[in-house]
Amino acid sequence: MDEVDALRKTSIDDGGGKRSPTVGIVGLGLIGGSFAKAYAKAGWRVLASDIDPNVMDAARIETIQGALDDSSLGECELIILAAYPDACITWLETHAGALSKAAELSRDADSTLHECQAGPLVIDVAGIKETICTQAFAIAQAARFPFLGTHPMAGTEMSGFAFSRADLFVGAPMVLVPPELDDISRLLLLDRAHDLLLPVGFGSFSVTTPEAHDRVISYTSQLAHVVSNAYVKSPTAQEHHGFSAGSYRDLTRVAHLNASMWSELMIDNADNLAQEISQLMDSLGAYRDALVARDTPHLKALLAEGDRIKRALDDDSEA
Repeated sequence: MDEVDALRKTSIDDGGGKRSPTVGIVGLGLIGGSFAKAYAKAGWRVLASDIDPNVMDAARIETIQGALDDSSLGECELIILAAYPDACITWLETHAGALSKAAELSRDADSTLHECQAGPLVIDVAGIKETICTQAFAIAQAARFPFLGTHPMAGTEMSGFAFSRADLFVGAPMVLVPPELDDISRLLLLDRAHDLLLPVGFGSFSVTTPEAHDRVISYTSQLAHVVSNAYVKSPTAQEHHGFSAGSYRDLTRVAHLNASMWSELMIDNADNLAQEISQLMDSLGAYRDALVARDTPHLKALLAEGDRIKRALDDDSEA
């Protein structure tokens, strides 16, 4: 641990706090906009880029202080890629040279810096990790700048900068997905990410691999969106007014989604999601067969089984 302590630094501490730390954000949708507002509220200087000039104009009013580009990214302690997965990779490829230069300048200025502490820490916040991390890890390794995959477990059914808010991530879990590193490098990278993300207010941090992340997220997030989206396609949905309450509202909330974004995320995680859909179809088939056969004992057993599983899951989360 002495070696780790000797290497550990946080770029937020600039030797007396004479300047505000700087964060750069690529993509000012719901997630990127919420990061921007959270850091601005915490007193950080926020630079950003977005393909929509109207969004940039709106963000300049009270959130961002300037544009993020090759000439300014070296000023950042942290860069957050909050665009679609393909756009994140394109941005990394385009700006790898500038990121490499920023890291090199940091190492030249302070020879004691560990590799993962030199230059801006770049993270992505996309909803899938294997596809994006495979490419991003390789780009970062070749250009010698630090990169970490992340996934903030927060959001709403709405999208766009207009719906972003500074408290979106307060108390929410944050998943960290590091590249393969030696123990010291891994600890220093995660430690730096934790420090830089503290102003946002995450409630917990967990660490996993890209493969494990995508397998679980296909169930906890993507499947829920598919089920909700398919559920409202019943013709009976047109007659629900006056007949629906909490159950309908809860099940249909995430039927409202950004189709372009979610289709990209789901295709990138197609095998895992298709397997979860098949599992669900098998389970639903058992309920359907019991109903068609008017098999009350079997239906009762199926419902009781689901109830037991849900209660056990709730008990585990409260333990």
